[in-house]
Amino acid sequence: MDQAQAWPEDAVEVGRILGAFGVKGWIKIQPFSFDASALAASKTWWLQLERPGTPARQALKVLALRDHGEGLVAQLEGVEDRDGAERLRGGLLSVPRAAFPKTPDGEYYWLDLIGLQVVNTEGQDLGKVIDLIDTGPHCVFRIAPPGIEQPSPKQERLIPFVGAYVLDVDLAGKQIRVDWSADWESEA
Repeated sequence: MDQAQAWPEDAVEVGRILGAFGVKGWIKIQPFSFDASALAASKTWWLQLERPGTPARQALKVLALRDHGEGLVAQLEGVEDRDGAERLRGGLLSVPRAAFPKTPDGEYYWLDLIGLQVVNTEGQDLGKVIDLIDTGPHCVFRIAPPGIEQPSPKQERLIPFVGAYVLDVDLAGKQIRVDWSADWESEA
């Protein structure tokens, strides 16, 4: 474990340490996403752990990682036994956004979509993406109308993230173009 490395400016929380796995210092991890490829792509993880006598933020070098049930297990440099692994319980794991694997064309990380402006084909500003809802078959954008930071469920607009409605996602331009009328009410 290395306290000397600087915390990355583009750090994104991607998982939590659940505790020890076995007696040789391995840890159990709960990824925050179904696709844990960001954890697998980075050989250094950033740990945030609020515990007396422990640095609040530190770098962890990953020696090994593998799937285990619905989570992951990992071996970290400097964590030699079960007690060492248990001391990390509850820690939040982050990786730099730059370490995330590139997505195929037409696929996006949720965190890259949150904050984008949504405009319709008539050029009307429908608001800003504040979150996404995973419904199983597809995701749904939760959009805050212009001028409202924290909308109530009745104020927010819900638009399915499907090709019939989402015409273009421009990450560089920070905009999503949709085929959605400004006067369509959301059913919250």
